[in-house]
Amino acid sequence: MTNIGIKERRVEGVTILDADGQGRICLRFGASTVPLPKAVQSLLEEGQNHILLNLAGVTYIDADGLLELVSTWITLNENGGQIKVVHLTPKLRELMANTKVLTLFEVYENESQAVDSFGNCTFATAQ
Repeated sequence: MTNIGIKERRVEGVTILDADGQGRICLRFGASTVPLPKAVQSLLEEGQNHILLNLAGVTYIDADGLLELVSTWITLNENGGQIKVVHLTPKLRELMANTKVLTLFEVYENESQAVDSFGNCTFATAQ
C-alpha cells in the first residue's frame, strides 16, 4: 500500500492539506508518516478545526484510505470542525460517489472558493 504524502499549509485560518500520491492518506513529518485521522487530531489540539483536503494529484484511494476519510470527517464534526475537499479527479470522484463517501464532503473545484466557504463558519477564538 502506498502512502499519500501530505504537505500542510495555512490560508486565511484554513489548514490546507495538499496530497501528492495515491493509496493511504498520511502526513509526512521528516522520514515518518502519520495517518490522516491522527494528524487531524493533532491539528484539533492546536485549535485548527477547518481543514481543506486538496486531492488534485490523487487518482486512487484504497478502502483503508476511504475509512480514514470517514473517520476524519467524524472526528472533525464531533469537535465542531469541518473538512472539505478540493480538486477531485474524475476517477476519485466516481469512487467516492459509488461508496457514498462523497455525500459527507463539500467538494470544490478551486481552492479560493473552498477557503472562502469556511468564512461562513465560526472560527475558534481565544476568549
